[in-house]
Amino acid sequence: MTGSWASTPGVRRSMQGNRRRDTKPEIAVRRLVHAAGLRYRVDHKPLGSLNRRADLVFPRQRIAVFVDGCFWHGCPEHHTVSRSNETFWAEKVRRNRERDRDTDERLKANGWLILRAWEHEPPADVAERVIEAVTARRSQPLTQRS
Repeated sequence: MTGSWASTPGVRRSMQGNRRRDTKPEIAVRRLVHAAGLRYRVDHKPLGSLNRRADLVFPRQRIAVFVDGCFWHGCPEHHTVSRSNETFWAEKVRRNRERDRDTDERLKANGWLILRAWEHEPPADVAERVIEAVTARRSQPLTQRS
């Protein structure tokens, strides 16, 4: 365990088991959006020049959807403070939130609409927001998007 950030081997195994993509909340939203007839890219960079990935991307409509985990992104409702390595995890979550804000700003500056959802939100509610946004953007000329 040399050089590991984990406090114990068990914690290390648990954290390595966390998925970066294809989480249950993501898949639930994707299924509903797909069932509504919309097609999208999964785990895709909205901007090639920016090394940030969105969970669902609608390139033509310039919509990026992020389904954020409550622990990793500091959900105001469900985020819990780690009992070990408190300083490390607090800093990690702070940096994640800062990166999320930076990502939103950069995408907006390039004409993208950003939709963020928490993992605890009902998938049907998130899918409805996505479907409404895509439908609205489809009927809007490119010059009016911002």
